[in-house]
Amino acid sequence: MDADVDLNLYGERIGVLGPLSPDLSTLRKIQFGHSTNIPFENLDVLLGQPILLDIASLQGKLIEGSRGGYCFEQNGLMLEMLRAIGFDAVPLSGRVRIGVGRDFMPARTHLFIKVRLDGEDWLADGGVGGMSLTAPIRFVVDEEQETPHDRRRIVRENGVYYHQTRMGEEWVDVYEFTGEEMPLIDREVGNWWTSTNPRSKFKQSLFCALARPDGERIGLLDRTFTHRCGAEILRKIEIDNISTLEKILSEEFGLDIPPGLDFGLWEGRG
Repeated sequence: MDADVDLNLYGERIGVLGPLSPDLSTLRKIQFGHSTNIPFENLDVLLGQPILLDIASLQGKLIEGSRGGYCFEQNGLMLEMLRAIGFDAVPLSGRVRIGVGRDFMPARTHLFIKVRLDGEDWLADGGVGGMSLTAPIRFVVDEEQETPHDRRRIVRENGVYYHQTRMGEEWVDVYEFTGEEMPLIDREVGNWWTSTNPRSKFKQSLFCALARPDGERIGLLDRTFTHRCGAEILRKIEIDNISTLEKILSEEFGLDIPPGLDFGLWEGRG
């Protein structure tokens, strides 16, 4: 085990306490606890703060700092915790396709995790915003799988896998992947581009998302807060001042608010 990995602190943060064994029950607890307790957010990217991927920085921000992060942080942290428990876990790369048609090629800047258990492969992912998994899914093709928040499946077309979720009557692409691993050096390159390039969506908009334990999800895109159950919108709030924004970030998402937050950090950049 890496001496810097603190499983006790991580367990307290995600509400998974006690001895942890590298089995399916533990993997399910970790995926659910992670996605329902650590928000997906890009505040530091908008503030121009460096996004660091070493385990000490990830623990300091996402665990001790009451903050969240995006895929390189979320799944980077989960990956190290799974390995510390004893899981055979490897990082995989993907191209996010949320809201993107098949005729457009997005950058390969998504990190998620493959876990080998008893001869089967499972996928874990706490870092794809409002579509983050709340249960691991089996890496099998054309099998609908229920999770606490939605249905998922993996399809394969022309040698490419597509992770999809059910939205109403349609299957929607979440991301595509080939099974190629994403070692740390590749994650650092993708993280640098995602957090610094003006064309990156994370430099152009405010994102925050969290799955709730009751099967619902909350999300924030720029000035719009939504609370939904599946495709049904339960609440929608249009935010017109920073104090309301900070209140929502704090009370709904449980985030500590970094100094310097202002609408001007992202409005007009797209």
